[in-house]
Amino acid sequence: MNFIDTHAHLDGTEFDTDRDEVVARAREAGVSRIFLPAIDLQSVGSVLAVCARYPGYAFPMLGLHPEEVRADWHDVLSSMRPMLDDRFIAIGEVGLDYYWSREFEHEQLEAFEEQVRWSVETRKPLMIHCRKAQNEMVALLRHYENDLPGGVFHCFTGNGREAAELLRFERFVLGIGGVLTFKKSHLPEVLSSGVPLDRIVLETDSPYMAPVPMRGQRNESAFVLHVLRRLAECYGVSDETVAEVTCANVNRVFGI
Repeated sequence: MNFIDTHAHLDGTEFDTDRDEVVARAREAGVSRIFLPAIDLQSVGSVLAVCARYPGYAFPMLGLHPEEVRADWHDVLSSMRPMLDDRFIAIGEVGLDYYWSREFEHEQLEAFEEQVRWSVETRKPLMIHCRKAQNEMVALLRHYENDLPGGVFHCFTGNGREAAELLRFERFVLGIGGVLTFKKSHLPEVLSSGVPLDRIVLETDSPYMAPVPMRGQRNESAFVLHVLRRLAECYGVSDETVAEVTCANVNRVFGI
């Protein structure tokens, strides 16, 4: 049984001492591919370096994370755009995040919209981070709805209404990770009652948000198996079915 971790920060310093072992454990668990988002200009180099270390297994994305957007966002994106070639499978991690602060609210919107336009121009899907900003994100995306190639709403943890709103974007899927396994999570009911399995992809967001029973530890791609098993329970299907359907979803969105 093989499955895919569509979102892992494997280039992070948290993995500097044992990255090879982390990848070996992921392979052993059944992870057939790992997708790595960039978050800023510096991380583009570290993402590419890790993907070069594991060719055909780790795949890079390029983008400016909303929490990394500052007054100089335009200069950063001007430096990033010429790098966006066939090495990258998606534009990400991009989006809006007003959880901690709205200091750069307008800059985040402008930077996100420019990267959305990159997706339209290059036909590369979007890996979207959104926290406390779904209304603003949806309003922006609707302007490009007919032209976007698709993408992932990363780390979905919302309610049924929010899920339905996102699923209106027919070429997009929801990224589901460790929160699904948390004891007080409402995601099992939200997903099983209103989200078709063919609109879901698996992710870890490692090294963050490790699933139960690994909660509190450094997350890693091998742990996505726990998310897969919980999804199978939610939908009343086999682990193999979840693996097969979510892999097909990844291939449809990313064209890999």
